[in-house]
Parts: sequence; C-alpha cells; structure tokens
Amino acid sequence: MDREVFQEQFGLLGKSDSMKQVVDKIMQVSKADITVLLQGESGVGKDVTARAIHGLSSRKHHNLVIVNCGAIPEGIIESELFGHEKGAFTGANESREGYFEKADGGTIFLDEIGDTPKNVQVKLLRVLENGEFFRVGSSKVQTTNVRIIAATNKDLWQLVEEDSFREDLYYRLNTVQILLPPLRDRQEDIIEIFRKFVQEFSTRYDSVFKGFSDEARELLVSYRWPGNIRELRNVAEQLVVLEKSQFIDAERLQKYLKGRQRSGSADNLPMVADKKESDSRDFEESFSKRDRELIYRALVELSNDIGDVKKMLAKFLYSSFSNSNKQLPALPEISTSGLQAATEQLIKYSPDIETPLGMRNLPDDNEETEPEVYEESSEIEEFFSSDEIPSIEDTEQFLIKKALEKYDGNRRKASEALGISERTLYRKLDQYGLA
Repeated sequence: MDREVFQEQFGLLGKSDSMKQVVDKIMQVSKADITVLLQGESGVGKDVTARAIHGLSSRKHHNLVIVNCGAIPEGIIESELFGHEKGAFTGANESREGYFEKADGGTIFLDEIGDTPKNVQVKLLRVLENGEFFRVGSSKVQTTNVRIIAATNKDLWQLVEEDSFREDLYYRLNTVQILLPPLRDRQEDIIEIFRKFVQEFSTRYDSVFKGFSDEARELLVSYRWPGNIRELRNVAEQLVVLEKSQFIDAERLQKYLKGRQRSGSADNLPMVADKKESDSRDFEESFSKRDRELIYRALVELSNDIGDVKKMLAKFLYSSFSNSNKQLPALPEISTSGLQAATEQLIKYSPDIETPLGMRNLPDDNEETEPEVYEESSEIEEFFSSDEIPSIEDTEQFLIKKALEKYDGNRRKASEALGISERTLYRKLDQYGLA
C-alpha cells in the first residue's frame, strides 16, 4: 500500500520527514506478528497508531481491544484483563471474560502500560511468553492468541531502575519500539493537520470557517503544543464552534492557547524571530514592531503567571495551616518590579506598539494577595527557605501535590484550597504528569 494512501486511511496526519519515518516503520511491523512498544508524549496519537498497525495486520478481521491501564483501579485491573469466576470476590455474581479473552485472535492495545501494578506485570509477562493466564478465582489455565501493542508516555527504563516496572517485562515489550514525535518537533505539519480538523468540524457542526491571518498562522506554528495533536484538535473544534463565521487573528486565537512549558516561561507565546545581524548598527532597524509586541506580550503573560501562583500559594497556606500554632517565616518575594521596568523601557523605545492586543496590566507588587499571617509545616518552610526562588511550575506542582495529600486525593477539596476551578486542576494534573 502506498504511504499516502495508508496515512489517509488511518488518519496518520503529516508529511514531515519524522512522520514519514514513523509511517514507514509502522508499515514494516504491521504485517509481522510482533510485539510493538509505542512511546511518546500524551496526545501524540498512540491510539491512532495502534489502530493503523492492527488495520494493516493479518488480524484485522478480528477484535482490536483497547485498554487504558492507567484508568483502571488497581484493585480490579487483574479481573478486567484476565476475567474472573463467579464468587471470586464480593460482587462477582457471574463469570466474566477479560480483555485478553475478548481479543483472542486479534490485537490488544495496552495504553499507559507503565501504570500497571507489579503483581499484574508478572501475569502480563506470562501471557507474552506463552499466551497463558488464569481468571481470578480459578486454577484452570486459559489460553489466548493475541498480538500485544503497548504504549507509554513515561520512560520505562527509568521505572525499571526505580523498581516499579519489571526488567524482564520491559525487554519482552520492547521488541520493536516506535517513537512518536511531539507536534512541536514537526512544525511543518501543524497547518495541514489544523486545516483537516477545521474541515471535519465545519462539516459536523454545519459551520463556516473563514480562515486566519498570517499572524495567527505564525502563532499556530510557534506555539509548543504541550497537549500535541489532541490539543490542536480541541483548539480547532473550539474555533469552529465558538468563533463561527469569524476571521481568526492572533488575538482571537490567543484565547484558546492555554498551555505552559515546564521550563517556566509562557508556552502560549510565539518565539521571537531569530535574525542574524551582519552589522550591530542594523539591529534597531531589523527589530520589528511585531517582535517588540511579542516580547511585550511575554512580559505581561509571565507577570500574570506570577500573580496567579502568589494567590494560589496564599489561599492554600491559609486554608491548610490556619489551625497550626507555628509561625511561618517570611516567604521569598516573587517580584514583578523587574518585569514592570522592562515593559516600561520597551514601551518607551517602542512607541508604535499597539496596546489593544488582549493584554492585561501588570500587577502591582504591593497588591495584597496574602493574609497577614501564615502558618505552615516544616516541609513547606524547607521548600521556600532556599536562596534560589523556585520556578512558577515547580511551585504550582508542589502546592498541587500538597493539597491532594492533605485531602487524600479529593480533587474538589484540593481545588477549593488552591483557589482554582476543578477543571483547571484536572488540566494541570495532566500538564505536569501528576494524574
């Protein structure tokens, strides 16, 4: 089958060199009945890849069973995978087939394989070796003939070194590995994929998409897409539904790009153009209005992030330690004064910058966002006692973890303590890999 026909048939979008290499490898391994490990960040299309491998294999006329191992509670995952007999445990009112029995003759796709408990990993290894397993509550050996495709967004070898993943299972799964590149590493595919999604949703919702400006196109390409293709698809759907019949400019698009990169800088901002100057005297001329606007926007967004984290920190400490008798020492100040000064200089020497870009005013350092007195535990004191101020992302992760620990994983209570919506908490858990 021709590569382009194969991509079109199974939805493997993109014409970049990295994507062509991935597709070629998929086509090579599909017809060989071999175990495949798909590795890549969340949202890169591991499930689509698994469907493509199954669809081109000799097992395509049998079932493809998709299992998200990370979504199944530890107490029932063995029963879900291998089935159980009547009376095996409380609530087992009848015998039940597991996913491996349902996939007999076909393919089973084990997504988030790194999240499986070690006692289940032993049983997975046996199925991989000889196709044998036991139902829960039974001593009778069951057999199945399945092809296994596994996927993970984690470093499995690191999990092996941490003794949370079996080394023998790692080698058995890693017969053929396909690394799916993140969307930011194949920028030339972004516009093509975006157009396909827009066309799909325009048809589905009977809507008209009038296109987007050159600045919006640049923003689409330069954005780092932490959620990868899944995030791009969501943005396309939102634009079609919420911005119906509107021409999309950079400001309008900006509202839907909410991701952040882990290095601490705003991730929903385009990169400033990298221009090589042959003469330093030409720098001011080449430093375009557009570049200055991008820097201005970056300063504004970063200052807003700082304000958000300060408020989150204040609310969490206040709600968590108000009953403690221990006095909190002065926390290191995350100042926005430097950002304010930089912005003022930028505006001073760039009077042509237009301010109506959906930008917000920089927050005042003197704005009172914390209660007058904080009280906290030694762990929080230790986190903030370092001379080096933690990054915004590190602080967010720390506070989210502490809130979830305090409320035993109750996300509603944790979000209330942090002063954010439950939906925002879910997004940040996914963003930081804390789910």
